[in-house]
Parts: sequence; structure tokens; C-alpha cells
Amino acid sequence: LSPELVHGSNIFQVFRSLRIIGKGVEEVDEGLLQLQQLEELILSANQISRITSGNLPRTLRVLELCCNAVADLQDLCAQPPPELQHLGLGYNRLCSPSQHKYLTADFWPNLVSLDLSFNNFTDLLGLVSQLSSLQKLRILVLQGNPLALIPTYRGFLVDSLPKLSILDDIHIGPDERQQFHGLAKQPAIRSEARVVVTIGEIKGVPDPSTHQHLEVGSEAPVITYSYCVMYEF
Repeated sequence: LSPELVHGSNIFQVFRSLRIIGKGVEEVDEGLLQLQQLEELILSANQISRITSGNLPRTLRVLELCCNAVADLQDLCAQPPPELQHLGLGYNRLCSPSQHKYLTADFWPNLVSLDLSFNNFTDLLGLVSQLSSLQKLRILVLQGNPLALIPTYRGFLVDSLPKLSILDDIHIGPDERQQFHGLAKQPAIRSEARVVVTIGEIKGVPDPSTHQHLEVGSEAPVITYSYCVMYEF
């Protein structure tokens, strides 16, 4: 309908969404600023370890950086897009407590959806204290982090963030909110994980009982076997 828009620099005014997935992108440079109307930027499954916020269009509402190598949010939070509503940082290398300070309303005043799944966040209390400043946050994904193993993890989040509607892709209903009411104020909330390991079957280990059949009163030496099973988390 408007062929003149696809010639020269006018083309950059057309794009609202840009998706570059699995292309080995390592850096977002200032060339992206030419897309002055860009609202959605999807850069999943690349090799980005740091992203300079000064190279992001100020019009961005969605920024998806899932499956990259982001370990520090300092550069991203230097000049973050003011209208951003969704920030996707799942499957990266973020950890506690160094990154907590960048997850507040000071940097993301309009954030509605935040994905921090499958990183290395361990401090539930510290993280929630920062996330509570995000007054518009309604969707939060934290599954896959070590802190999700804490027995009171979901209940504590539901009670601590009363405006949250969806946690880990599960809707928070009024019954659940009533069930966990007051849990956030309990002093016994501990940042400890509880893991139960059940060994169903072991193969390739000899059974000591089949190696010796001693008669009563026998003076033959008694041989003792012991085995150690180690789990690495």
C-alpha cells in the first residue's frame, strides 16, 4: 500500500518486531537504534553474555534473551527501555545475591512479566525483597533455580507478592492465596533445600553375601565389603 516505505532508510520505520533465534549472536550494537519503532526484540538461543542498554530502542516493550550466557545485568540496567513490559532471562547464568539489585522498579517500572527460570538464584528472601518493588508485576517464572527446592517456596512467593497472578506458569487462585496467608511473615522461612534420593536398583556391584559361606565355628577370615554412592548437584 505504501511502496515508498521499503526503500532506503524508511524501511527501519516499519519494523515492530525482530526475531533472531539461534544465529550465534554475541553482541547487540548501536545499529539496532535505527529501528526506531521496535517494540519486540527476541534474541533467544544465541551467545550473548552482556547487552548494552544504550543500544536498545527506547520503544521496546518485550525483550527476550532466553538461552544465552548472561551473567551480569549491570550493562542492561544502565539505560533500560522505560516502557519494557516483559523481560525474559531464562536459561542464563544469573546468580544470587549480586544480581538482585537490578531486579527492582528503579530499572523496570512498567514490568508486567519476568522470566528468571533456570538460573542459579539461591537466596529466596533476598530476591523477593527486591521483586516486591515491581508494583506492576503479574507473571513470574522462577522454576529451575535452586531456591525453588525450598519446601515453602511457592507459598512464600504467593503471600509475599499479593499482586502476582501467575507463578511458574500456574495461575494463583483465591483459595491458594488464602491457604498461604501470613506465611511471608513467618520467621522460620529458611533458604534450605530438601532433597530425597531413593535408590531403586544398583547394577554392576557384586553382592558380598555370595562371596563367602562360612560354616558355624569356622576360623576363616571374615571379609567386609563397603560401597559409597556419591551424588553431585
